[in-house]
Amino acid sequence: MKKIHALLLLCAGLACTVTGCTQSGISADSKRQLESVLDNSPRADSLRTLLKETPRDEQEAMTFLLAWMSQGDRDTLDLALLRENVAYACRTRAEFPWTKTLPDSIFLNEVLPYASVDEVRDAWRKDFYEHFAPRVRECKSIREAIDTINRIIPRITGVEYNTLREKTNQSPSESMRQGMASCTGLSILLVDAFRSVGIPARFVGTAAWHDNRGNHSWTEVWIDGTWYSTEYNIPPALDEAWFMADAGQSVPGDRIHAIYAVSFRPTGDWFPMVWNQESRDVHATDVSQRYIDLYGKQTQAIAQENTHTVVTFVMYKDKRHNSNSGDRVEANVDVFCDGVQLGGGRTAGPLQDMNDALKFLLKKDQTYSFVYENARGERTTVEAAVGADPITVIGYME
Repeated sequence: MKKIHALLLLCAGLACTVTGCTQSGISADSKRQLESVLDNSPRADSLRTLLKETPRDEQEAMTFLLAWMSQGDRDTLDLALLRENVAYACRTRAEFPWTKTLPDSIFLNEVLPYASVDEVRDAWRKDFYEHFAPRVRECKSIREAIDTINRIIPRITGVEYNTLREKTNQSPSESMRQGMASCTGLSILLVDAFRSVGIPARFVGTAAWHDNRGNHSWTEVWIDGTWYSTEYNIPPALDEAWFMADAGQSVPGDRIHAIYAVSFRPTGDWFPMVWNQESRDVHATDVSQRYIDLYGKQTQAIAQENTHTVVTFVMYKDKRHNSNSGDRVEANVDVFCDGVQLGGGRTAGPLQDMNDALKFLLKKDQTYSFVYENARGERTTVEAAVGADPITVIGYME
């Protein structure tokens, strides 16, 4: 009881004086949550000491993390890592104009956290700050800073996309040691790079696209009250990634086919990690509807501008079997233009309706590459010049 009373007095006194990292002081719900979780922590005394020794202008940030982190992190996380994470996050709050103006709720939940999902807890923030802060210090806006980070991150980290990486949910140090990561590891890297310079960012993904083609992860950034999608080392246009057509067909409320955005603070829902399917430790919000609405607006604009046409891709077994419904083969196909991926999908199989075909809405007067893996496991490319009229492109599995 004396320990709880001491914690209450500490938090109550600081709530009136904290003005540095946040403006509102320590919230009542964070105080209550902290009191509750410390009662059940095997290292409660160490955490109370940590909080007491935290500089006054960093107190709310430290309280927020201690209150809302998972029990596993609360019981095992390196306290030196936690101190450094809070100190450098608060440093960006004072340094960068886009971070100074953030609502406290956004700063605490989307800049301050030390992790995205269940990756190994690295002490990445100081190192990333030292690498990325000098590159964005002269940026005039958060958008310019976002574009800068996306442009330089492969060179700074030395990490490229490669599915031969050791595991899915790699931490920054694991990815940089190998020089490779898949979409999950790349998204973690990008979230951390953005956060290191005070840009609100969060991890987003789906357990499977609408056609069960597989999972995908990406990053969202917050600009003036709105979330925008982006990806690691993708050209700077926001909300225009190659997967927008797939995201536009997500299914809200469907644990497999919905899109979720991670939240450090509990939301009442959880992120479906396909690499750790039993876990419910990562909080999330279903953001599927935003992508459905966004893709609807994009397709309406394209139709009005008359700049795109429909390209249908059909996969057949081989050139001798290419006319009947039963000759069709299911396969994953990605489409590129000038090396940039613009979309992807899965072709219809022999039992699907003949009108059920993989279709892409592509810009006219361009040449596209349709890439798939053939029956021998070889990467196969079909080139097609697209003009003003709809066309059908054919691939052969054998």
